[in-house]
Amino acid sequence: LWALDRNRLRPGSDYIISPQGRAGYVAQGSNYATDRAQAPLFTYVDEAKLRSIETYAHFINLLDNYETSTGVSETVTSEELQENRLFLDAIMETDVMMSAHQYLIEKGKSPMDPAQFKNQLFDIWFRLYHRDRSGGEDSCGFEHVFVGETKNGKKIMGLHNWVQFYLQEKHGHVDYKGFKARNNKKTPDEDDHVLKLQFSWKGLVKPIGSSFIGVSPEFEVALYTIVFLMSTAKTTSVLVEVNAYVLELVVYRHGRSIGSSYPKLVSGRDE
Repeated sequence: LWALDRNRLRPGSDYIISPQGRAGYVAQGSNYATDRAQAPLFTYVDEAKLRSIETYAHFINLLDNYETSTGVSETVTSEELQENRLFLDAIMETDVMMSAHQYLIEKGKSPMDPAQFKNQLFDIWFRLYHRDRSGGEDSCGFEHVFVGETKNGKKIMGLHNWVQFYLQEKHGHVDYKGFKARNNKKTPDEDDHVLKLQFSWKGLVKPIGSSFIGVSPEFEVALYTIVFLMSTAKTTSVLVEVNAYVLELVVYRHGRSIGSSYPKLVSGRDE
């Protein structure tokens, strides 16, 4: 999938990140974090290129479709439903998703018919469910993983996508606080494609978050969908090697849908 991800943006030319300082400790339940990064994480992103790639353009259209507070029921308009379908149509045309689909067919986990596979993807990523039992259908896999949520005005949940992080940072909603090193090892550099980071969003602090950087939306959807469908466990954790990184891919199940999914960097290049 990594080799097939032709829509992945190139570090140093399509975007530039600045990891800066090592993030500090945040006490449990606290929303105060010492800022170890005076500048944004993203120094530059070629947004014209970003929006010119069909899968990114449809992905960005989905980011404003959600009420991020859990416990508040989502209302899905016909226009938003169409945006979901257009995104799925676009990613299904990529080599990444076609390869993922073929793999899942061979494993007996997905139907051969592309239309039925898209329905399966819709259920996994966009079907609404109850995350907070006090309210209505307030969440879905896509919202949690790619958009981000807040719980009771006290906690950030999800938000594991670099495009959303960049756009929220650009508009002043996200404040990057610094990187979290792997067991105090190597400082991340501008070419790293997986980062563990600390940030504030909507007045709340996420002490540790983890995200791919630069990869396409279809790469993440394909990767997490495979992990999700290859296991029936509530929590699935698998080790994979991607481009000289050893990653732990973590996927939480919420019925027929993804509850959460993210990468954890076990070891990187030159370690």
